[in-house]
Amino acid sequence: MRTLTITYPESLPGSLHVSEAEFEREARMAMAVKLFDNGRLSCGQAASLAGVPRVDFLHELGRWGVSALQTGPDELESDLDVARALHDGHQH
Repeated sequence: MRTLTITYPESLPGSLHVSEAEFEREARMAMAVKLFDNGRLSCGQAASLAGVPRVDFLHELGRWGVSALQTGPDELESDLDVARALHDGHQH
């Protein structure tokens, strides 16, 4: 495992009314959520980066306003094509 060091003002956690540990946990989670939301990390990778179990990470996504389903436009279009074909096949 590698370590990333981020410098921040000592007063920042206090101004946000959180402990230093809570601030650092939120910073890790924010980075993991953003990378997951951008499609750069899988759910498991993002959970590992955040330092939480995958199920906890999935639960956190809602708090951050991010969908756990990361389906791109091409995949959605393909799914719709399959659904239409199935639907049309059942109507005959």
